[in-house]
This record gives sequence, structure tokens and C-alpha cells, in this order.
Amino acid sequence: MILLDGSTGEGGGQVLRTALSLSMVTRTPFVIENIRAKRRRPGLMRQHLTALAAAQAICHATVEGGELGSCRLQFTPGPVRGGKYRFAVGTAGSATLVLQTVLPALMIAGEPSELQLSGGTHNPFAPPYPHLAECFLPWINKMGPRVEAELHRPGFYPAGGGEFSVRIEPCSRLAPIDIAARGTIVRRTARILVAGLASGIAERQRELLMQWTTLGSEDIVVEILPNSVGPGNAVVLSLQAEHITEILVGCGEKELSSAAMIERLVKEMRTYISSNAPVGRHLADQLLLPMALAGSGRFVTMPLSSHAQTNIEVIRRFLSVPIVAVSQPDGLAEVQIGR
Repeated sequence: MILLDGSTGEGGGQVLRTALSLSMVTRTPFVIENIRAKRRRPGLMRQHLTALAAAQAICHATVEGGELGSCRLQFTPGPVRGGKYRFAVGTAGSATLVLQTVLPALMIAGEPSELQLSGGTHNPFAPPYPHLAECFLPWINKMGPRVEAELHRPGFYPAGGGEFSVRIEPCSRLAPIDIAARGTIVRRTARILVAGLASGIAERQRELLMQWTTLGSEDIVVEILPNSVGPGNAVVLSLQAEHITEILVGCGEKELSSAAMIERLVKEMRTYISSNAPVGRHLADQLLLPMALAGSGRFVTMPLSSHAQTNIEVIRRFLSVPIVAVSQPDGLAEVQIGR
């Protein structure tokens, strides 16, 4: 039984999600205390309970402490089983984080799986669906499994209500990957999504993107979605380089102006481009666990976030695979997994 302290590092839900993933894969039970201790509202929230319920269903686990607001949880896994599952967050809580919790176990399970997930898909506080589908999953597919995702309905913050499906053809063993160089950026595009809001918002954001970036009118697509999907707004930037595609997403918030949202997104884009790193900060965090399960691999990224460093610490509790992050003279970090 592994004992984890949920206040470790950045002290959020990552400790729990990574522990659930690795517990299922390794058949190792764990206890976690002080769940999300550094958050404004500590303990399990609805999206964490959905991730927990998904993990429990997939491996028939025994759970103690799985209630809303609980700060302590014991999880004892059984064998992982693929199949057809449906998981609903019920709020704007991230459905993509629920998928990331169960995906490591299902992509090396003994049978295929089909998942239906609902909740938030374009959430400013979690990996949005475009990043999952266009940035993360292509690398997972290079490791051996075949994972295909399809968005049926976006779910914006704070209402949620989004839905997407995922089909998983597992593999018996994950192959290592090496992402050491970005290459030249060959194409830059943007998509502006607006639902249940004035269409002038999209036009204003389009103008700002052309003003503050090298994007032309032909590089920007505006999608006016049905009012029933909204209210919601998101801007998706796609940077396609020779060896990797980076996806950056800005999500509208009630107290955030269009100009402030675009300014924040453009700043993030410029930081990524000027760094010359192939792997962005969010992808770096997401690749750590599957690459550790593969037993080896390497990628170059920007300096690791506290989120990623916390993830590494939890992985080390379940797996004996070495993970070393070495700072380079140019300010980047090379993460080496395995020997």
C-alpha cells in the first residue's frame, strides 16, 4: 500500500489522477491524504469523483472515502477490463482529465474500449479537447495503441454539457519516443469558436489576431455554433512544425475581455516560438506518464512546471524507471526517461 500526500508540490488534483492511472496499471493499492490541500476548495470535487468512478469501473476497484469533499481516499485496484463505458462529469469540470486518468490502463489492456465522455471540453483550467486530439493523441498513437477521438458537442466553461467519444485499440507494449527537435514552423492557423454570444466578439478577436500575429485572414476560421451549445468562446492556435504540432487554446471567461484573452494567448504563442522547444509545457506534463510506462524515451521542453515536477514525484512512487530533467545552456530542459 503506497501512502501519498496530496499537498505535495502544486497540491492539486494531478497527484490523485496520476496515482489512479498507475495504480490500475501496476495493480498497486494506495492511500492519498490531504487531497487538493493547496486549492481554494480542498478535497474531491465532481470531476475528481467522475475520474475516480471511471477508474473504479474499469478495474473493479475497492474504494474508501470516495465522497464529495473527501480529503482522504483508499483505492485498491482489480484487473483492468476494456469494453464500452460512459462517464459524465455533470458540470463544466474537465471530461478530458477523466480520459487522461483511464487512458494509460486502457491503451495496454487486453481488449479494445469505447468511451463516451461528457462535461467540460473547452475549460481554461484543464487541457482542452483540441490539445488532446491534435497534440497529445498523435504521440500516443506513435507509441503503439490506436486512439481515435471525436467531438460531438463542445462544452464551455462554466456550463459544460460537452460530449466526445474515444475508441482505443490497445497494444501489448508501449514503444519509446524521442522528441528532440521542433524543426521549422511551416504553418500557423487559428479557429475562433463562438456560441450563444454576439458574433461581433469573433470579428474583434479575428482583427486582434491579425494585428498581433503574422496570421492573415485566410489563416483564421470563424465558427458560429448553435446558441444551445453556449454561451461560450474559445480560440485555437495551431503551430505546425516539421516534427511536431503545438496547440494553444484560449477560453473565454466571464470577467475576461476578448482583448485580454487574445493578448494572453498570443503571449503564450510567442513564448513557445521563441523558446525553440519542440514540446510545450502542457504536452510535457501529459507525456511523462505514458513514456515512463514505455520504460524509456526523451523529449526537450521549456523549464518544467511545478505541475510536471509533481507528476514526476508521483510516478517515482509507483515505477522504478529513472526520470531525469537536465537544464540546458539555452534555457531548455531535456527530460530523459530510462537509462
